[in-house]
Amino acid sequence: MQLLSGPLQPADPALEMAFALALLRQVDRAERDDTVRIYRAGVPTMAFGRRDTRLAGFAAAVEMARRSGFAPVVRAAGGRVVGYTGSALVVDHVGRGSRFPSGMEQRFADFGALFARVLRSLGVDARVGEVPGEYCPGAHSVNARGTVKLVGTAQRIVRDAWLFSAVLVVDGTAALRPLLTEVHRRLDLPFDAASVGSVADEVPAVTTADVQAAVLAGYADRYDLRPVEPAATTLALARGLVGDHRA
Repeated sequence: MQLLSGPLQPADPALEMAFALALLRQVDRAERDDTVRIYRAGVPTMAFGRRDTRLAGFAAAVEMARRSGFAPVVRAAGGRVVGYTGSALVVDHVGRGSRFPSGMEQRFADFGALFARVLRSLGVDARVGEVPGEYCPGAHSVNARGTVKLVGTAQRIVRDAWLFSAVLVVDGTAALRPLLTEVHRRLDLPFDAASVGSVADEVPAVTTADVQAAVLAGYADRYDLRPVEPAATTLALARGLVGDHRA
């Protein structure tokens, strides 16, 4: 498996979203290995789903995020709006497979279990499952103590390839809870601020670097990782797609 690490420079959340989609579009259906990219977000981000962009309150939600210092972007993968600080860890995994959704549920289950194991290795009481009122609800979210959401996951499928994205929230609940409340209110989506959690709330000494090292170890247990640099062609394609991800 190809391993890409580190944020793009300069930090631009919209370009990060576009890069994930560029990776997906450039999968060589015959030869290329899976590719995983693991990086610190770097910039506070409010990532809206495509369905969110069609809601009446979308413009107001975008403006609320921007005024609060969060970069509003449109996600490459599916799902609803997700907010996270610059310390969050983002994992984008691209692989080959059928365009049909038959493997989607299994990937949600497998990667949910992987990220729960990763967080347990750091001392978190991590479990797989949706908690009431969570943002971007999903049966395979990763939570702490069955109470607060820590990891959100989403997918996108194209012909013969798939993108699996995960956001591990490391800190920032004090800022995220009121902001996500206001964003969801403007989008008229159900939400309970008490469902928002972070790794730092559960294990205060844990840093983003610790989480990244644990994720890498979890992947290394499962895959043969081969570090590579981002291809110039992928970067060029991402720059051409970036406008589609700015909100």
